[in-house]
Amino acid sequence: QVQLVESGGGLVQAGGSLRLSCAASGSSLSRDVMGWYRQTPGKERERVATITSGSVTNYADFVKGRFTISRDNGKNTMYLQMNSLKPEDTAVYYCKLDRKLDRGWAFYWGQGTQVTVSS
Repeated sequence: QVQLVESGGGLVQAGGSLRLSCAASGSSLSRDVMGWYRQTPGKERERVATITSGSVTNYADFVKGRFTISRDNGKNTMYLQMNSLKPEDTAVYYCKLDRKLDRGWAFYWGQGTQVTVSS
């Protein structure tokens, strides 16, 4: 079983930066795909960025050039560096881990961390 714990959220002014962390415990994540997602009240959860086990990254258009996803497999931790934050980035941010099984996939979510960007 995998447990994911996010940290690093908080309140920041527009134009500021935050760094989110997602620590995984229970199993090595070196071969897993991981990602950051976000959700605001009344809206669907949306993908922010993903990173493969080989550190191939993919970003949503609305964060390209501002956010950077990375991972440290030795520490079982994934990060999201968020720069040039905008009020519309305000959301609960979740980390997700996708694990390939012999048959199918298993998906794990963290509990979320609140990011609030003031104008």
